[in-house]
Amino acid sequence: MRTRNGDPAESKGFTRHLPQKLFSFHMLKKKPPVLRHFLSLVSRRANHLARQQYDVIVVGGGHAGTEAAAAAARVGAETLLVTQKINTIGALSCNPSLGGVGKGQLVREVDALDGLCGQAGDWAGIHFSILNRRKGPAVWGPRAQLDRQRYREFIQSELLSTPRLTVLEGSVEELLVTEPDTAEPGHHRVTGIRLVNGSHPISASSVILTTGTFLSGSLFMGQTTSPGGRIGDAPSSAGLSHTLRERLGLRTGRLRTGTPPRIVKDSVDLSLAQIHPADSHPTPFSFLNKHTRCKPEEQLPCYLTSTTPGVERVVRESLHLNHHIHEDTKGPRYCPSIESRVLRFPGRSHQVWLEPEGVTSDLLYPQGLSMTMPPDMQLRLIREIPALHRAEIYTPGYGVQYDFVCPTQLSPALQVKSTQGLFLAGQINGTTGYEEAAAQGLWAGVNAARCALDLPPLALSRTESYIGVLVDDLVSRGVTEPYRMFTSRAEFRTSLRPDNADLRLTLKGFEEVGCVSPLRYQEAVRVRDSLQDALAALQTLTLSTHKWRQKLPDVCISENKNTTLSGVELLQYNDASFEMLASAFPESLSAYLEFSQRLKIEAVYKPHCDMQRKEIERIQKEESMSLPQDIDYLSLPVSLSQEVREILDRVRPSTLGAATRLQGITPAAVVNLLRYVRNTEQKERRTHRNQPHRKEEREEEPCARKASLPQ
Repeated sequence: MRTRNGDPAESKGFTRHLPQKLFSFHMLKKKPPVLRHFLSLVSRRANHLARQQYDVIVVGGGHAGTEAAAAAARVGAETLLVTQKINTIGALSCNPSLGGVGKGQLVREVDALDGLCGQAGDWAGIHFSILNRRKGPAVWGPRAQLDRQRYREFIQSELLSTPRLTVLEGSVEELLVTEPDTAEPGHHRVTGIRLVNGSHPISASSVILTTGTFLSGSLFMGQTTSPGGRIGDAPSSAGLSHTLRERLGLRTGRLRTGTPPRIVKDSVDLSLAQIHPADSHPTPFSFLNKHTRCKPEEQLPCYLTSTTPGVERVVRESLHLNHHIHEDTKGPRYCPSIESRVLRFPGRSHQVWLEPEGVTSDLLYPQGLSMTMPPDMQLRLIREIPALHRAEIYTPGYGVQYDFVCPTQLSPALQVKSTQGLFLAGQINGTTGYEEAAAQGLWAGVNAARCALDLPPLALSRTESYIGVLVDDLVSRGVTEPYRMFTSRAEFRTSLRPDNADLRLTLKGFEEVGCVSPLRYQEAVRVRDSLQDALAALQTLTLSTHKWRQKLPDVCISENKNTTLSGVELLQYNDASFEMLASAFPESLSAYLEFSQRLKIEAVYKPHCDMQRKEIERIQKEESMSLPQDIDYLSLPVSLSQEVREILDRVRPSTLGAATRLQGITPAAVVNLLRYVRNTEQKERRTHRNQPHRKEEREEEPCARKASLPQ
């Protein structure tokens, strides 16, 4: 990272606490450096950028923006991150937690692609748990309660020491828009930004917007409304929203969210709530970490309580004072406010989790009590809960409404189809949650950097990752409410497990994407080779059921079963473990004990994954069939209904696979589109074969390709 005058940060005495290439036992012994002096240095020099031209500019320093900036820099792009306040980079605006069912899978995948949030979670976690453990490992949800300050410090320390990344404190007034490159699809081209202070424009080949809730954001508390995206922060410029809607012609919508009041911990009677301790053995998010910073015995508990009829009474009495709840704007279905819960499910009791905000924090976060009523009514409401009967509010809850861009206007690379060089990630695309934002940010950062470096865009298939599922759902189906990831959204969740994200993505991230460090890649190769060798050894270990019963009497193998079983098949028994097998056959299996759990999971899911392989291959084949972005669906000489034509013209799917998942597209329409794609490809191949190829043109090609590569 470079400071504002272009000098390397290291020359000022600032070093990284965690080179991204170090493993956990190095990381967890080091502490982030004190950032105050460095942050003041950065903010003082905000008007003295060393350069006015970058490969990639990222607007916004939330979870999407931080992952986008770091990923773009890892790919090799000179990157500028612009944020209103540098000291709020990495701030946990709402719940101080990471992961969960579906969300934990995203964190593991971001980490597999060398992202930041997994390692930050391991550093800042104070309560680790695996959700859904009673179900199969494919739908387990790694989750951690976080220390807000530790998480923010980790992210800031990472970004402020990342090579090729400059961080600038400022607010963006507008995008710089010019005529498009006629050789590429699109009606406009974004070439940079202009800051609110009227300074010189800053140019870039790619711009990523990660504005979160700040795009035309409004804050609501009772009957009071004010502009802003987060309490305590300045509102974003109205010029940015105007550029997106009026200049670029993008379709936008309006969504809402909210946050609960923060409660003073000493004012809560925790003896009246049910204690929930953390897991005795914390599970790290990052594949590079063998353990977490927080020791098992140092973890803090969470507490569970519930609402009473008095809570519902206060909600109803305050409805006329609550402007936010009467708005038609859609809010998060799966994390609704207490007002929405009471109105939707009258007469019920609702869970409330009391969660710590940090090791030294005096506050509790009451998950399940998001509210926007006046502060005095908020205090009345929480005191209707027995454990909170004397509670004091430190900061009241509030609601936020903000603009989002309809994500069907994006390509699978998260680039705006109609605007060259413009990428969007996070809540601006209609999602909710840190993890969804981080995943989009990383993928937008990768593709923005590749675009700036004249490399082709990349897409992740929904058959290989939850990130692929997330992006495909957004760009193919759009949103009508804030989008949240669940394991049920993934058709192939038995293959897309949290335990194998490194095997699915790290190798690809290094070999094809270019965002993974060599040391992480080497570790993933080691793990892959070891697992393959161990599974091969298990497969060759074949005994009759009679001999297996003699070798492993604790495994319940039916007496009526008289056949041969391999070691892999034996591991599919519930009461069989790899440790048992390694104890019985130490010479061939003991070398793989570090992978015991992963081998057990691989064995259990092998039959399911084998059955799904043909379906995965079919979808991958459909996704490989591209649909031209300039195709005129309204006059296409194919048998399609007018409704189907209008859907295709509005969404403009990138591939045949994406078209099949659009609501309203019939099987007959898919068949006709498939014929059209195949006929077009055949005509192009015939045309290509009939064209003369001059020798000198072929000889110039390698030079042209070489010239486009980054130096």
